[in-house]
Amino acid sequence: MAGTGAGIMPLIGVSATTGEPIKKNKQEFYELREYSFSNDAQQKLVEQYLESAAIPAWNRMGSKNIGVFRELEAKGQPKLFVMIPYTSLDAFHNRRENLLSDKIYQQSADTYLKATTAAPAYARIQSSLMKAFSSMPQIAIPAKQPRLLELRRYESHSEFASQQKIRMFGEGGEIEIFRRVGLDPVFFGETLIGERQPNITYMIAFDDMAEHDKNWKAFGADPEWVRIKDLPEYANTVSTITRTFLSPAEFSQI
Repeated sequence: MAGTGAGIMPLIGVSATTGEPIKKNKQEFYELREYSFSNDAQQKLVEQYLESAAIPAWNRMGSKNIGVFRELEAKGQPKLFVMIPYTSLDAFHNRRENLLSDKIYQQSADTYLKATTAAPAYARIQSSLMKAFSSMPQIAIPAKQPRLLELRRYESHSEFASQQKIRMFGEGGEIEIFRRVGLDPVFFGETLIGERQPNITYMIAFDDMAEHDKNWKAFGADPEWVRIKDLPEYANTVSTITRTFLSPAEFSQI
């Protein structure tokens, strides 16, 4: 066939599990921020800033579904994780200029922006930029109910191995297995800029830790997972796994 008809979404392949065509949507970009604090007062200030100034401004810029998550089981002062989706690299590139020209934001963020060296707003911000997987190009918003989340980072020993793991999630059908066993995916992203590369990062949602453990156990026993995990092309693609349990802030949009 020479081309696709008007109004028909282009395809990126066929599902390994169902055999159905996979539709292609525009891939989002994600900025994942990790705020570290020296005390509770700093965390309170940053949360107030995010709720009253930053999130409304990001929404006005076209970034929807901003996630703000508090670290659970923290060693020391808990960290705050912020997930900001962008529709394009241009949107990411223009974010600071847009904030500087947003008078509502500047006024609402005044206390945060003008924090002093004697009383800084935070200890440090660590940030990474990711591109959504083609097999899950946009965020899936969890149900509006009390949920916990798990943020997982998979480091690989080489760029090739990392790409093979991405293919395993998509073409290999691993994301579909996640959904089938109740490991509800929120996003999958390939890290373009950030520490510990090459790596991929993703998030899943669940009701409580009992459900989390039950569903991971079901995943490990799933026949399709047992089959694909031993395929030569997917062997030894992950060298280090880091996981962080999170709870969404009351004003989080995820």
